[in-house]
Amino acid sequence: MRYSIGEVARFAGVTVRTLHHYDAIGLLSPQERAPSGRRTYVAADLDRLQRILFYRELDLPLDDIAALLDGADDHVAHLARQRGALRDRIDRLERLLAVLDRTMEARKMGIDLDPDEMFEVFGDDDPAQYAEEAEQRWGNTDAWRASQQRVARYRKTDWLRFKAEQEQLGADMVAAMDAGIAPDDARAMDLAERARLQIHDWFYDCPHEMHVALGQMYVDDPRFTATYDRQRDGLAQWLRDAIVANAARHGTAARP
Repeated sequence: MRYSIGEVARFAGVTVRTLHHYDAIGLLSPQERAPSGRRTYVAADLDRLQRILFYRELDLPLDDIAALLDGADDHVAHLARQRGALRDRIDRLERLLAVLDRTMEARKMGIDLDPDEMFEVFGDDDPAQYAEEAEQRWGNTDAWRASQQRVARYRKTDWLRFKAEQEQLGADMVAAMDAGIAPDDARAMDLAERARLQIHDWFYDCPHEMHVALGQMYVDDPRFTATYDRQRDGLAQWLRDAIVANAARHGTAARP
């Protein structure tokens, strides 16, 4: 099959002017001529054009593309190189997409930090990973609205202070477990109360009954369990039991 320059431009999605330019610089010169004297494109030309357009999608300069195509590599080697380059671009785009998604969900939660600040404050613990689910569960509650109003005012220094408090509380709970303190011990219940007041002070009013429900979620939802158990194996269950004991100490019975 032979194709005119107009036909090639149409199904390749480029302009005739572009093809003339490629011909002028020796990047893609049609190999045959029609009886009228006009150059025509054959399968080998189209194959080269496909590779040119692929490398152009990777933003390579035309001189670099010519060097790649005129090198010693065979067609399979070119495909392998193209695949590797495309994989690298996909990886970069996926990383960018993850940053954008994380930032967008954080904005929905009212967390007003740029990506660098978010990483500095939260590290690998993405604060927005449950944002959509949380909004679906509690978006119509007073607690959710209060939380949104509060966090909308927080800045980087506030989040760093919250992080420091949270890490200290976690370290104190791990130390209590390591010391063999039972969840119904007064010292464990005091830690549970600190956890409840942290929620109350930073996000929304959290009465003991609500705290018991949250504690149950820490053991029922594998994601939350993993978050606590990364600090120490069994911490999620220990904290849940301490929360229940603390609620009972304050006259609130745990839900069955």
